Amino acid sequence: MRKLYFYALAFLYLSHVSAQISYTDAASSVGLNTVSSIGDLGGGVSFCDFDGDGWDDLTYAQEDGGNIIIFKNNNGAFTSVNYGISDTNDSKQVVWVDYDNDGDKDLFIANFDAPNKLFNNNGSFVFTDVTTSAGFPNTNLFTYGASWGDYNNDGYLDVFLCSKDLSRTVPNDLYRNNGDGTFTNVSVAAGISRNGHQTFCAAFFDYDKDGDQDIYLSNDRVTNKNILYRNEGDGTFADVSASSGTDLAFDAMSTTIGDYNHDGWMDVYVTNTPNGNGLLHNNGDGTFTDVATSTGTIFNSIGWGAIFYDIENDTDTDIYVSGMLDGSTAVLLPSALYENQGDNTYLIPSNVGLDNDDAASFANAAGDFNNDGYTDIAVVNQSPRNTFLWQYTGNTSNNWLKVRLQGTTTNRDGVGSTIELTLGSDKLYFYTLCGEGYLGQNSQNKLMGVGTATTIDEVKITWLSGTVDTYSNVSVNQLLTVVEGASLSAESFLENTVKISPNPSKNGIFSVQTSQIDELQVSVYDVMGRLVTQQELSGAQRTIDLQNQSKGIYFAKIEANNRSVVKKLVIE
Repeated sequence: MRKLYFYALAFLYLSHVSAQISYTDAASSVGLNTVSSIGDLGGGVSFCDFDGDGWDDLTYAQEDGGNIIIFKNNNGAFTSVNYGISDTNDSKQVVWVDYDNDGDKDLFIANFDAPNKLFNNNGSFVFTDVTTSAGFPNTNLFTYGASWGDYNNDGYLDVFLCSKDLSRTVPNDLYRNNGDGTFTNVSVAAGISRNGHQTFCAAFFDYDKDGDQDIYLSNDRVTNKNILYRNEGDGTFADVSASSGTDLAFDAMSTTIGDYNHDGWMDVYVTNTPNGNGLLHNNGDGTFTDVATSTGTIFNSIGWGAIFYDIENDTDTDIYVSGMLDGSTAVLLPSALYENQGDNTYLIPSNVGLDNDDAASFANAAGDFNNDGYTDIAVVNQSPRNTFLWQYTGNTSNNWLKVRLQGTTTNRDGVGSTIELTLGSDKLYFYTLCGEGYLGQNSQNKLMGVGTATTIDEVKITWLSGTVDTYSNVSVNQLLTVVEGASLSAESFLENTVKISPNPSKNGIFSVQTSQIDELQVSVYDVMGRLVTQQELSGAQRTIDLQNQSKGIYFAKIEANNRSVVKKLVIE
């Protein structure tokens, strides 16, 4: 049966021709030379616009003895730059992230054989190693993946570090961003397993659409089942792997998040050895079903990085998988470009420029290096093969939209936001991540295909803070920068940006969460309209103290910047 399956795949691979799709390896022609992986299982790649000039840059991790390589994109051509960032360890994931919300990108480097590194950007591309002062340990954690998200919705990005310790004694760790440039390891309090799981990577995403970020882990070896941590909303997580159907017993490599069938629920693609990849369809009820076989995306090769994206901007979600040949098992596919047939089943088109890929490939990342509105893919290959930069050169008759997010109460990068496009009766959903796939970081300028539409009926952004921005009749083929709350009235913005918890409160203490607002004036009234207390609150996290008040309902008038909002408070 295995041979018959491979023959069937080979037939599809060779016979399904798409005249619309074409790729060319542009790496050498645009200045990306001699970039390859000589270490075990490859290093990571970031396709992030780290300097904010609108052009997606490329950054590559390197092995022991070689420093990371940073390529600045100059109008579609790349030049190696040196910002004095020194890390000559076996680096795995490189992530550009604005951890301090100051508007510039800092750099986190995950190392396998040495302590991880955090470099702070002063805004002028002078980088300082702040690893120790930020609270990260000066010990080797055998880190592969470093995924960033805001698990407690305080407006600052936290980081989940994945340990690939072969002895299974070093656990994964969740570090909370304290909002003052420091981080605290909250793994024990948060309920993160203290066992070693040989985890390659993780991803923050909201699988149950309850407004907070959950975490999914891809663990190597079938004895280490994959893990889904459900965010309980109180700073803790529950392991729902078994009950959700996400506990795959895989040699799992990638955690790729996207909505492949446009139903508004985020799905997960997981790469594997020849036993087959998994496509976890989110059923919308807290459970997932593996549909890799029925959709035609099972791969049955040695898969590594994977990306959800729209190849030809026709509004369908396609998949690219990096992998490697293995003669000992007669694996058929070195990589796969899965084209959505419009019904959420997939075929591999031939004669599109990827057919002669015989490299051993690992991490990959998606971006648009030449700003033509079509997705290009950077792939890290095993030495001596140079990196691939698969430039899309096919049909460009379809339209697109790029969205760049700028959070105000949500983290500055807008990570964890959902973007919803309305095109007539169709809706498309996209999720923003930071550190995803297998050791990858995709462009944070979110590129979305809209087919032949010339106007997008509505663009809706739901931020982690709960703020919802909507724009109507949006023109296509542009980069749209969205500042959180910009579409709202002043009162609506304050209503969305000030969050109070717990509410109800059992002890009369209410925490007020907001960011980017320096001072708040709070006046609390009882149900008879009598003033109970007045307070001035400052700092990233404030409290309203009603400990001396009796149980019941109160009303807090919160004022800031000549705006006000009234919140109901309940003491149980």
